[in-house]
Amino acid sequence: MLKSEVLKLLKTSKDFMSGQMICDTLGVSRTAVWKAIKQLRSEGCTIEAVSNKGYCLKEPADILSADEIKGALEGSRIGKELYYYPKTDSTNIRIKELADGGALGGTLAVADMQTFGKGRRGRQWFSPPGTGIWMSVLLRPRFEPGSASMLTLVAAMAVAGAIKEVSGLDALIKWPNDIVVNKKKVCGILTEMSIESDYINYIICGIGINVNHDSFPEDIKNTATSLAIEKGEKICRAELIASVWKHFENYYDRFLQTEDMSQLMDEYNSLLVNKDSEVRVLDPKGEWSGRAYGINAEGSLLVEKEDGSLAKVYSGEVSVRGIYGYV
Repeated sequence: MLKSEVLKLLKTSKDFMSGQMICDTLGVSRTAVWKAIKQLRSEGCTIEAVSNKGYCLKEPADILSADEIKGALEGSRIGKELYYYPKTDSTNIRIKELADGGALGGTLAVADMQTFGKGRRGRQWFSPPGTGIWMSVLLRPRFEPGSASMLTLVAAMAVAGAIKEVSGLDALIKWPNDIVVNKKKVCGILTEMSIESDYINYIICGIGINVNHDSFPEDIKNTATSLAIEKGEKICRAELIASVWKHFENYYDRFLQTEDMSQLMDEYNSLLVNKDSEVRVLDPKGEWSGRAYGINAEGSLLVEKEDGSLAKVYSGEVSVRGIYGYV
C-alpha cells in the first residue's frame, strides 16, 4: 500500500525528502503522496512538512497496521495470511475461529488491543492499546501430540532473540516460557492445541510482549516491565514482530528435524535465568526447593532436590520461581 512505501522512504532518509522525489521514486502523483502523508499522520506518525524542502519523519514511528506489519514480514513464511485487529477480545480466540474454518498453517493474527487477553491458568493479560504486541500464530504440524508442549520453549527462544536483535536488551527465559529483562517479565506465551485421538488438528501459539508501556497496574508493577521502560526509548513494534517470526522459523525448522529440544537445548539453557540457581517448584501436590540445572531434550527442567536426587519438572500446572521472588 502507498502509505507503507512512503513511510519506508521517510525512514531511510536522514533529512527532508521532497514531494517530487517521493513521486518520482514511487511513480505516483503529488496528490497521492499528500493523501498517504495524511493517513500516516492520522495513525500517529510525526511528519514535518516544509515548503521547498519536503517531508521529514521527526521521530521513529511505532505504527501497527496491516500494511506496516506486512511490509516488515516480507519474505517470511509466517504471516502470509495476516489478520490485523485494532481491537479484539483475544488473538488466540481469533486464530481458533480461523483454524476451525480451515485456515492454513502460518496464519497470523495481531491486535493493537485485547479486551480478554489470556495468560497461563486462565489469568487475564494486561493488553492496552498502542503499547504492546499481542499476536497468535496457527501451526499445523505432523508430529505426535507429546511434542507440542515444547513449542512454547521454541517460541520463548525466538522472542528472546528478537528482543536482543531489535532493542539490544539482554532478554532471558524463566522456564518454561516467560521472558524477563532485568528480572522482570516482559513477555508471556500461551500455547493451545486441538487434537483428535493421536492426531494434532492444530496448535495456536499466542505471544504477548510488553513493548512501549510506561506503567503497569498496582498488582503487577513489581514483577512486570516493558522494553521501553528498560531501554529508555520506544521500540518499533512492527520491526519486533518481524524479528520474532524470523527467529521462530529458524528454531522451528531445527526443532522439526528431531521433534524435541536436542538441537536447541544448549542454546535454551544459555538463556535460562534460573540456571544453576536455587528455585522453588510450585506443584499443586506440594511445593519444594532445589537447584535448577537446565532442560533436557524433552523440555523438562532438571532440578536437584535437597536430598540429592534429580527430578524432571514438567510444564503445565507447575510453576518455578526464584527462592526470594519472581526469578
